[in-house]
Amino acid sequence: MQTMHAIVHRKYGTPDVLAYEEIARPVPGDEDVLVRVYAAGASIGDYIIVTGKPYAIRLSPFGGWPRPRNLVPGACLAGRVEAVGAKVTMFRPGDAVYGEAATGAFAEYMVVPAKLIAPKPSNLSFEEAAATPWGVNALQGLRDSGHLQAGQKVLINGASGGVGTWAVQIAKALGAHVTAVCSTRNVNLVRALGADEVIDYTTHDFARGGPRFDLLLDTVGNRSVSECRSVLVPAGVFVSCTGGPSMIRWLSRLAWMLLASRFTSQTLTTYMASPNQKALLDLKEIVETKQLKPVIDRRYALRALAEALQHVGERHAQGQTVIQIAS
Repeated sequence: MQTMHAIVHRKYGTPDVLAYEEIARPVPGDEDVLVRVYAAGASIGDYIIVTGKPYAIRLSPFGGWPRPRNLVPGACLAGRVEAVGAKVTMFRPGDAVYGEAATGAFAEYMVVPAKLIAPKPSNLSFEEAAATPWGVNALQGLRDSGHLQAGQKVLINGASGGVGTWAVQIAKALGAHVTAVCSTRNVNLVRALGADEVIDYTTHDFARGGPRFDLLLDTVGNRSVSECRSVLVPAGVFVSCTGGPSMIRWLSRLAWMLLASRFTSQTLTTYMASPNQKALLDLKEIVETKQLKPVIDRRYALRALAEALQHVGERHAQGQTVIQIAS
């Protein structure tokens, strides 16, 4: 039996419940790919799954009741194909790939459905590629849910986070005029990503000043629906791409959006990102042609994943956090 080192998740709790162990290496099915993981991304979603809070996550496919269903956590990855299933034709051993699966990335090897990975962007390192699948969230929010058009004015709330840093770059790549909302310490970072204007929320309230944006992409969920609507033109679009730490709060927000949609010409929508190969290929093209790069806040070794997730869980990361697994 071939083995590997991995981070194991057997019970819910603070990231300290995770253990670094040697376990059996997974075997790919007919439509799967076995990837040697070079780097993985650590996100607030991983933190929520490890802690099991909000409790509703335990009833989802990502959780499990009464204990975690998936032994190895981790979603975003980059690495090289080690082996392919009998029905896989797009990849072969040695190919550099990136993608996002439901689980398994915090390990030296992982099995992932071939439909959830794509060739790695040629202008990115493996560490950078592991931080890139979050760009799918931004791309789907702006292009697919927000129907962003070149020349439109876009407001991005939460512009310095894992999704927000990608949203600023992608919105600019799609031809928008971008206004970014962030804290004082992130103003220079966000401006360097291409934002045309930056609002420091510690000194200015973006919800004051009346309608002026065609699209608002909210990655934070810290303002009311009415406040977000107030900055949109009559035919503007409000896209909320965050569930936030409180499921009750998110459901309440969704209910208000559905109710308000009946009485306004504005479009109010919320969504969950849906990683897939087509989205990854679209993102790869944009990243390569526009020479986009992820913002990597910190790097950690696999053994230090608990520390990495604790940092991410504090919600002060600038961009993405990357776990280094193979050289």
